[in-house]
Amino acid sequence: MGRSAPFALVAGVTLVTVGSVAYADTLIVLNKSEANISLIRPATGEVVATLPVGEGPHEAATSPDGRTVVVCNYGARTPGSTLSIIDLPGKKVEATIDLVEYHRPHGIQYLPDGNHVVVTVEAEKKLLIVDVPGRKVAAAIDTDQDISHMVALSMDCKRAFVANIRSGSATVIDLESRQRIRNIETGAGAEGVAVCPVRPEVWVSNRAADTVTILDTETLDKIGEVPCAAFPIRVTFTPDGKTALVSCARSGEVVIFDAAERKEVRRVKMEAEAGTDAEERLFGRTFGNSPVPVGILVEPTGRLAYVANTNADVVIVVDIAKGEIVRRVKAGKEPDGMAWSAIDL
Repeated sequence: MGRSAPFALVAGVTLVTVGSVAYADTLIVLNKSEANISLIRPATGEVVATLPVGEGPHEAATSPDGRTVVVCNYGARTPGSTLSIIDLPGKKVEATIDLVEYHRPHGIQYLPDGNHVVVTVEAEKKLLIVDVPGRKVAAAIDTDQDISHMVALSMDCKRAFVANIRSGSATVIDLESRQRIRNIETGAGAEGVAVCPVRPEVWVSNRAADTVTILDTETLDKIGEVPCAAFPIRVTFTPDGKTALVSCARSGEVVIFDAAERKEVRRVKMEAEAGTDAEERLFGRTFGNSPVPVGILVEPTGRLAYVANTNADVVIVVDIAKGEIVRRVKAGKEPDGMAWSAIDL
Protein backbone atom coordinates (compact mmCIF):
# COMPACT_ATOMS: atom_id res chain seq x y z
CA MET A 1 0.00 0.00 0.00
CA GLY A 2 1.43 3.44 -1.02
CA ARG A 3 1.52 6.42 1.26
CA SER A 4 -1.52 8.57 0.58
CA ALA A 5 -1.51 12.33 0.34
CA PRO A 6 -1.75 14.18 3.67
CA PHE A 7 -5.31 14.79 4.88
CA ALA A 8 -5.93 18.41 4.03
CA LEU A 9 -8.49 20.67 2.41
CA VAL A 10 -7.43 20.92 -1.20
CA ALA A 11 -9.27 22.04 -4.31
CA GLY A 12 -12.31 19.92 -4.99
CA VAL A 13 -12.59 18.28 -1.59
CA THR A 14 -15.94 17.41 -0.08
CA LEU A 15 -15.86 15.83 3.36
CA VAL A 16 -18.57 13.50 4.62
CA THR A 17 -18.90 13.23 8.39
CA VAL A 18 -20.24 10.03 9.91
CA GLY A 19 -20.22 10.06 13.70
CA SER A 20 -16.91 11.63 14.67
CA VAL A 21 -15.07 10.58 11.52
CA ALA A 22 -14.58 12.97 8.62
CA TYR A 23 -14.23 11.00 5.41
CA ALA A 24 -12.30 12.09 2.39
CA ASP A 25 -14.07 11.00 -0.71
CA THR A 26 -12.12 8.22 -2.37
CA LEU A 27 -10.77 4.85 -1.35
CA ILE A 28 -8.86 3.14 -4.16
CA VAL A 29 -8.85 -0.68 -4.08
CA LEU A 30 -6.76 -2.82 -6.43
CA ASN A 31 -8.39 -6.05 -7.59
CA LYS A 32 -5.60 -8.47 -8.51
CA SER A 33 -7.62 -11.09 -10.37
CA GLU A 34 -9.65 -8.65 -12.46
CA ALA A 35 -6.88 -6.31 -13.67
CA ASN A 36 -8.84 -3.30 -12.46
CA ILE A 37 -9.25 -0.84 -9.62
CA SER A 38 -12.36 0.26 -7.73
CA LEU A 39 -12.92 3.90 -6.77
CA ILE A 40 -15.11 3.84 -3.66
CA ARG A 41 -16.86 6.36 -1.43
CA PRO A 42 -15.69 5.15 1.98
CA ALA A 43 -18.65 6.56 3.91
CA THR A 44 -21.19 4.52 1.94
CA GLY A 45 -19.17 1.77 0.25
CA GLU A 46 -20.49 2.90 -3.14
CA VAL A 47 -18.27 1.96 -6.07
CA VAL A 48 -18.10 5.18 -8.09
CA ALA A 49 -16.05 3.74 -10.95
CA THR A 50 -14.12 0.64 -11.98
CA LEU A 51 -11.09 1.29 -14.18
CA PRO A 52 -9.01 -1.21 -16.17
CA VAL A 53 -5.29 -1.37 -15.45
CA GLY A 54 -2.58 -3.93 -16.19
CA GLU A 55 -2.60 -7.56 -15.14
CA GLY A 56 -2.13 -8.28 -11.45
CA PRO A 57 -2.29 -4.80 -9.88
CA HIS A 58 -0.75 -5.11 -6.41
CA GLU A 59 0.10 -1.70 -4.90
CA ALA A 60 -0.67 1.98 -5.58
CA ALA A 61 0.36 5.44 -4.43
CA THR A 62 -1.48 8.77 -4.43
CA SER A 63 0.21 12.06 -5.39
CA PRO A 64 0.53 14.74 -2.67
CA ASP A 65 -2.28 16.77 -4.26
CA GLY A 66 -4.51 13.70 -4.38
CA ARG A 67 -5.22 13.99 -8.09
CA THR A 68 -3.07 11.18 -9.47
CA VAL A 69 -2.81 7.52 -8.51
CA VAL A 70 0.00 5.33 -9.81
CA VAL A 71 -0.69 1.58 -9.94
CA CYS A 72 1.94 -1.17 -10.12
CA ASN A 73 0.98 -3.86 -12.63
CA TYR A 74 2.82 -6.85 -11.20
CA GLY A 75 1.57 -9.35 -13.75
CA ALA A 76 0.53 -12.99 -13.23
CA ARG A 77 2.23 -15.90 -15.00
CA THR A 78 3.83 -13.36 -17.30
CA PRO A 79 5.79 -10.75 -15.32
CA GLY A 80 4.33 -7.27 -15.54
CA SER A 81 6.44 -4.27 -16.51
CA THR A 82 4.10 -1.28 -16.50
CA LEU A 83 2.58 1.38 -14.27
CA SER A 84 -0.93 2.73 -14.83
CA ILE A 85 -1.44 6.46 -14.26
CA ILE A 86 -4.93 7.32 -13.03
CA ASP A 87 -6.48 10.78 -13.39
CA LEU A 88 -8.66 10.61 -10.30
CA PRO A 89 -10.92 13.67 -10.86
CA GLY A 90 -11.45 12.48 -14.45
CA LYS A 91 -12.06 8.89 -13.30
CA LYS A 92 -9.90 7.59 -16.16
CA VAL A 93 -6.61 5.93 -17.00
CA GLU A 94 -4.47 8.80 -18.24
CA ALA A 95 -1.41 6.87 -19.41
CA THR A 96 0.69 3.74 -19.04
CA ILE A 97 4.40 3.88 -18.27
CA ASP A 98 6.43 1.09 -19.86
CA LEU A 99 9.28 0.12 -17.54
CA VAL A 100 10.93 -1.66 -20.49
CA GLU A 101 13.65 -3.89 -19.02
CA TYR A 102 12.25 -3.84 -15.46
CA HIS A 103 9.71 -6.41 -14.30
CA ARG A 104 7.45 -7.30 -11.38
CA PRO A 105 6.83 -3.75 -10.06
CA HIS A 106 5.34 -4.02 -6.59
CA GLY A 107 5.97 -1.59 -3.71
CA ILE A 108 5.47 2.09 -4.46
CA GLN A 109 5.61 5.49 -2.75
CA TYR A 110 5.17 9.03 -4.07
CA LEU A 111 7.97 11.51 -3.42
CA PRO A 112 7.07 14.95 -2.03
CA ASP A 113 7.76 16.75 -5.33
CA GLY A 114 4.64 15.13 -6.76
CA ASN A 115 6.50 14.22 -9.95
CA HIS A 116 8.33 11.04 -8.98
CA VAL A 117 7.53 7.68 -7.44
CA VAL A 118 9.87 5.03 -6.08
CA VAL A 119 8.97 1.51 -7.20
CA THR A 120 10.46 -1.88 -6.33
CA VAL A 121 11.03 -4.29 -9.21
CA GLU A 122 11.47 -7.80 -7.87
CA ALA A 123 12.84 -9.45 -10.99
CA GLU A 124 15.84 -7.12 -11.26
CA LYS A 125 16.44 -6.58 -7.50
CA LYS A 126 16.17 -2.82 -7.80
CA LEU A 127 14.39 0.27 -6.58
CA LEU A 128 13.38 2.55 -9.43
CA ILE A 129 12.82 6.29 -9.33
CA VAL A 130 10.19 6.97 -11.98
CA ASP A 131 9.45 10.35 -13.54
CA VAL A 132 5.64 10.30 -13.71
CA PRO A 133 5.03 13.35 -15.99
CA GLY A 134 7.98 12.28 -18.17
CA ARG A 135 6.67 8.68 -18.30
CA LYS A 136 10.14 7.20 -17.84
CA VAL A 137 12.57 5.60 -15.40
CA ALA A 138 14.89 8.26 -13.99
CA ALA A 139 17.15 5.96 -11.95
CA ALA A 140 17.58 2.31 -10.99
CA ILE A 141 19.29 1.45 -7.69
CA ASP A 142 20.43 -2.08 -6.84
CA THR A 143 19.22 -3.71 -3.65
CA ASP A 144 21.24 -6.86 -4.43
CA GLN A 145 18.59 -8.80 -2.50
CA ASP A 146 16.00 -11.36 -3.52
CA ILE A 147 12.33 -10.38 -3.94
CA SER A 148 12.55 -6.69 -3.12
CA HIS A 149 8.88 -6.26 -2.32
CA MET A 150 7.54 -3.31 -0.29
CA VAL A 151 9.05 0.15 0.23
CA ALA A 152 8.63 2.89 2.84
CA LEU A 153 10.08 6.40 3.12
CA SER A 154 11.80 8.04 6.07
CA MET A 155 10.01 11.00 7.65
CA ASP A 156 12.14 13.45 5.66
CA CYS A 157 11.75 11.29 2.52
CA LYS A 158 15.51 11.23 1.99
CA ARG A 159 15.82 7.50 2.58
CA ALA A 160 13.89 4.52 1.29
CA PHE A 161 13.57 1.22 3.14
CA VAL A 162 12.92 -1.88 1.03
CA ALA A 163 11.78 -5.21 2.49
CA ASN A 164 13.31 -8.23 0.74
CA ILE A 165 11.30 -11.43 1.23
CA ARG A 166 13.68 -14.19 0.19
CA SER A 167 16.76 -12.48 1.63
CA GLY A 168 15.04 -11.73 4.94
CA SER A 169 16.41 -8.22 4.98
CA ALA A 170 15.78 -4.50 4.64
CA THR A 171 17.72 -2.41 2.14
CA VAL A 172 18.39 1.24 3.01
CA ILE A 173 18.75 3.60 0.05
CA ASP A 174 19.84 7.24 -0.01
CA LEU A 175 17.46 8.88 -2.46
CA GLU A 176 19.54 12.03 -2.84
CA SER A 177 22.73 10.26 -3.91
CA ARG A 178 20.73 7.36 -5.38
CA GLN A 179 23.00 4.85 -3.68
CA ARG A 180 22.42 1.81 -1.49
CA ILE A 181 23.61 2.47 2.06
CA ARG A 182 23.22 -0.94 3.65
CA ASN A 183 21.41 -4.27 3.68
CA ILE A 184 20.25 -5.23 7.18
CA GLU A 185 19.17 -8.72 8.16
CA THR A 186 15.75 -8.59 9.83
CA GLY A 187 14.13 -12.03 9.73
CA ALA A 188 12.88 -14.78 7.46
CA GLY A 189 10.34 -13.57 4.93
CA ALA A 190 10.76 -9.83 5.44
CA GLU A 191 7.79 -8.42 3.52
CA GLY A 192 5.92 -5.52 5.12
CA VAL A 193 7.67 -2.26 5.99
CA ALA A 194 6.47 1.04 7.48
CA VAL A 195 8.09 4.11 9.00
CA CYS A 196 6.66 5.56 12.18
CA PRO A 197 5.42 9.12 11.50
CA VAL A 198 6.61 10.53 14.85
CA ARG A 199 9.69 8.50 15.86
CA PRO A 200 12.81 7.49 13.89
CA GLU A 201 11.69 3.87 13.60
CA VAL A 202 11.01 1.53 10.73
CA TRP A 203 9.06 -1.68 11.38
CA VAL A 204 9.62 -4.73 9.17
CA SER A 205 7.20 -7.66 9.34
CA ASN A 206 8.95 -11.01 8.88
CA ARG A 207 6.23 -13.34 7.67
CA ALA A 208 8.13 -16.65 7.96
CA ALA A 209 9.66 -15.78 11.34
CA ASP A 210 6.39 -14.49 12.86
CA THR A 211 8.19 -11.40 14.13
CA VAL A 212 8.39 -7.67 13.56
CA THR A 213 11.86 -6.13 13.57
CA ILE A 214 12.31 -2.48 14.56
CA LEU A 215 15.21 -0.45 13.13
CA ASP A 216 16.40 3.06 13.93
CA THR A 217 15.96 5.03 10.70
CA GLU A 218 18.96 7.25 11.47
CA THR A 219 21.58 4.93 12.98
CA LEU A 220 20.20 1.84 11.17
CA ASP A 221 20.68 -0.18 14.36
CA LYS A 222 18.27 -2.96 15.22
CA ILE A 223 16.50 -1.59 18.30
CA GLY A 224 13.74 -4.10 18.91
CA GLU A 225 11.85 -7.20 17.88
CA VAL A 226 8.36 -8.30 18.81
CA PRO A 227 6.58 -11.62 18.20
CA CYS A 228 3.63 -11.52 15.83
CA ALA A 229 1.95 -14.73 14.73
CA ALA A 230 0.84 -15.86 12.24
CA PHE A 231 2.37 -14.83 8.91
CA PRO A 232 2.62 -11.04 9.48
CA ILE A 233 2.42 -9.72 5.94
CA ARG A 234 1.84 -5.93 6.13
CA VAL A 235 2.44 -3.25 8.74
CA THR A 236 1.25 0.34 9.00
CA PHE A 237 0.83 3.13 11.57
CA THR A 238 -1.89 5.53 12.64
CA PRO A 239 -1.03 9.15 11.73
CA ASP A 240 -0.19 10.01 15.36
CA GLY A 241 2.30 7.13 15.56
CA LYS A 242 0.70 5.73 18.69
CA THR A 243 -0.57 2.55 17.10
CA ALA A 244 0.90 0.02 14.69
CA LEU A 245 -1.28 -2.48 12.85
CA VAL A 246 -0.15 -5.74 11.29
CA SER A 247 -2.21 -7.97 9.02
CA CYS A 248 -1.60 -11.68 9.62
CA ALA A 249 -2.53 -13.82 6.64
CA ARG A 250 -2.45 -17.27 8.25
CA SER A 251 -4.39 -16.42 11.41
CA GLY A 252 -6.84 -14.17 9.55
CA GLU A 253 -6.36 -11.31 12.02
CA VAL A 254 -5.24 -7.74 12.35
CA VAL A 255 -2.91 -7.27 15.30
CA ILE A 256 -2.97 -3.88 17.04
CA PHE A 257 0.18 -2.73 18.85
CA ASP A 258 0.94 0.08 21.25
CA ALA A 259 3.77 1.35 19.06
CA ALA A 260 5.66 3.28 21.75
CA GLU A 261 5.58 0.34 24.19
CA ARG A 262 6.03 -2.20 21.37
CA LYS A 263 3.34 -4.35 22.92
CA GLU A 264 0.43 -6.21 21.40
CA VAL A 265 -2.86 -4.69 22.58
CA ARG A 266 -5.48 -6.81 20.84
CA ARG A 267 -6.30 -8.93 17.83
CA VAL A 268 -9.25 -8.43 15.53
CA LYS A 269 -10.44 -11.58 13.81
CA MET A 270 -11.58 -10.98 10.25
CA GLU A 271 -15.11 -12.39 10.17
CA ALA A 272 -14.96 -13.87 6.69
CA GLU A 273 -13.93 -17.09 5.00
CA ALA A 274 -12.06 -17.90 1.82
CA GLY A 275 -14.16 -18.27 -1.30
CA THR A 276 -14.96 -21.70 -2.69
CA ASP A 277 -12.57 -21.03 -5.59
CA ALA A 278 -9.56 -20.43 -3.33
CA GLU A 279 -7.50 -22.97 -5.27
CA GLU A 280 -7.58 -20.61 -8.27
CA ARG A 281 -6.18 -17.67 -6.30
CA LEU A 282 -2.65 -16.47 -5.61
CA PHE A 283 -2.52 -17.85 -2.06
CA GLY A 284 -4.68 -20.89 -2.83
CA ARG A 285 -5.45 -22.92 0.31
CA THR A 286 -2.06 -22.17 1.85
CA PHE A 287 -3.85 -20.68 4.87
CA GLY A 288 -6.87 -22.97 4.90
CA ASN A 289 -10.13 -21.04 5.15
CA SER A 290 -8.47 -17.81 6.25
CA PRO A 291 -9.77 -14.79 4.33
CA VAL A 292 -6.07 -13.83 4.00
CA PRO A 293 -5.95 -10.21 5.15
CA VAL A 294 -3.10 -8.52 3.30
CA GLY A 295 -3.41 -4.84 2.37
CA ILE A 296 -4.08 -2.55 5.31
CA LEU A 297 -4.72 1.20 5.15
CA VAL A 298 -5.46 3.64 7.99
CA GLU A 299 -7.71 6.53 6.94
CA PRO A 300 -6.45 10.06 7.65
CA THR A 301 -8.27 10.63 10.96
CA GLY A 302 -6.57 7.54 12.37
CA ARG A 303 -9.77 6.01 13.67
CA LEU A 304 -10.52 3.38 11.03
CA ALA A 305 -8.42 0.75 9.27
CA TYR A 306 -9.39 -0.74 5.92
CA VAL A 307 -8.22 -4.35 5.53
CA ALA A 308 -8.27 -6.09 2.15
CA ASN A 309 -9.13 -9.77 2.63
CA THR A 310 -7.86 -11.12 -0.64
CA ASN A 311 -9.32 -14.64 -0.46
CA ALA A 312 -12.75 -13.42 0.64
CA ASP A 313 -13.20 -10.52 -1.83
CA VAL A 314 -14.05 -8.03 0.89
CA VAL A 315 -12.50 -4.99 2.54
CA ILE A 316 -13.26 -5.06 6.25
CA VAL A 317 -13.36 -1.77 8.15
CA VAL A 318 -12.06 -1.85 11.73
CA ASP A 319 -12.57 0.69 14.52
CA ILE A 320 -9.00 0.74 15.79
CA ALA A 321 -9.66 2.01 19.33
CA LYS A 322 -12.49 -0.44 19.95
CA GLY A 323 -11.00 -3.34 18.02
CA GLU A 324 -14.34 -3.91 16.34
CA ILE A 325 -15.49 -4.48 12.77
CA VAL A 326 -17.81 -1.66 11.77
CA ARG A 327 -18.59 -2.43 8.12
CA ARG A 328 -17.65 -4.36 5.00
CA VAL A 329 -16.91 -2.93 1.58
CA LYS A 330 -17.15 -4.92 -1.64
CA ALA A 331 -14.73 -4.11 -4.43
CA GLY A 332 -13.59 -6.79 -6.92
CA LYS A 333 -11.91 -10.18 -6.86
CA GLU A 334 -8.78 -10.57 -4.73
CA PRO A 335 -8.51 -7.02 -3.35
CA ASP A 336 -5.02 -6.27 -2.06
CA GLY A 337 -3.29 -2.90 -2.31
CA MET A 338 -5.18 0.28 -1.46
CA ALA A 339 -4.68 4.04 -1.57
CA TRP A 340 -6.61 7.10 -0.37
CA SER A 341 -7.37 10.53 -1.77
CA ALA A 342 -9.21 13.62 -0.55
CA ILE A 343 -10.34 14.41 -4.09
CA ASP A 344 -14.10 14.65 -4.57
CA LEU A 345 -15.53 12.40 -7.27
